[in-house]
Amino acid sequence: MIKLNVNGKSMEVDVEPDTPLLWVLRDTLGLTGTKYGCGMALCGACTVHLGGDPIRACVTPVSAVGEQPILTIEGLSSDRSHPVQQAWIELDVPQCGYCQSGQIMSAVALLKQNPKPTDSDIDSAMAGNLCRCGTYQRIRAAIHRAAETPAKS
Repeated sequence: MIKLNVNGKSMEVDVEPDTPLLWVLRDTLGLTGTKYGCGMALCGACTVHLGGDPIRACVTPVSAVGEQPILTIEGLSSDRSHPVQQAWIELDVPQCGYCQSGQIMSAVALLKQNPKPTDSDIDSAMAGNLCRCGTYQRIRAAIHRAAETPAKS
């Protein structure tokens, strides 16, 4: 059994230590908000936070997690009230929506590190998240909007 702290809850999973965190989250724990995109850490669809830092869950073995807390899109808020989620909704960011949980998790990490990012800061931080629909301008605008409303701690 492997002990995990996911979205503030302690749990145990019975999986092989080399199982990618993505599959533990989706298949074992039923947290399907984190998406599978490429399986090679290139697209960002599987972005979650590990110990407060954004990581690619598709290439992170569950054994590497240790006692660090994991935060998924489901853990940001129970009612979509997180400022980044609100900005995404207000600016109608998603088109197909597939990449958006990874985009949001990367944006949350950016704003935690840099509460008032410039366009260049946003472009740099978000470069590892691909959007096949090309909503990059709306993503950037939503990050600026969320920066105006800091997250409650």
